[in-house]
Amino acid sequence: MNILLLGYGKMGQLIGQLSESRGHTIAAKINIDNRDELDSLDPATIDVAIEFSQPEAAVENIKWAIERGIPIVSGTTGWLDHKAEIERLTLDKNGAFFYASNYSIGVNIFFKVNEFLAKLMNETTGYKSSVEEIHHTAKKDAPSGTAITLAEGIIKNINVLNNWNLSEGVNENEQSLPITSKRIDPAPGTHIIRYSSEIDDIEISHTAHSRQGFALGAILVSEWIQGKKGVLSMDDFLSF
Repeated sequence: MNILLLGYGKMGQLIGQLSESRGHTIAAKINIDNRDELDSLDPATIDVAIEFSQPEAAVENIKWAIERGIPIVSGTTGWLDHKAEIERLTLDKNGAFFYASNYSIGVNIFFKVNEFLAKLMNETTGYKSSVEEIHHTAKKDAPSGTAITLAEGIIKNINVLNNWNLSEGVNENEQSLPITSKRIDPAPGTHIIRYSSEIDDIEISHTAHSRQGFALGAILVSEWIQGKKGVLSMDDFLSF
């Protein structure tokens, strides 16, 4: 495939390296310093765009690809208040848009374990739930997109909860799920789900050892998305 990289930070660079090792070609590497080069690209020569940029650039990057008929795989977080707009544009243009807060296969298995545990905890009493996430200091958005996805999975399955809040651990509002965000180098990403009671604590966690799992997942999705249309997710890719 000819791949357009929208965003060329640490993730974009790793995606580029792994893509080439799998026999793909990088058509262009676009970041904030050379975004004007987009207008000189021929969309017909690009098979897919992989977008790992910044929250403030993501929406325009995604729109640019969809409007030109280029399938786009996005992993940027922190812009999801515009997601409904992007989904409408995808359908209007008969395009292909794939978003995941995390492309790691292990994390997506963890999402399912999280929901299963939440269903069990919904049947008991005396526990307060919380989410903790730890990332490197270069990560700008908080909480992480992965933490939000985990929180949504819990809220969907525990009747008493109706929202989440950025907090410092378990709080007294029993209807709101607290998320604690920590920024510590060089952590690629750790997520901890905790249910605490006076008797005991129940915890599940996922710890990434490097960015490679995220990058490889995005490439595998980019290979899979060829010929597909619509708004797609990891559930579609993994057939959960």
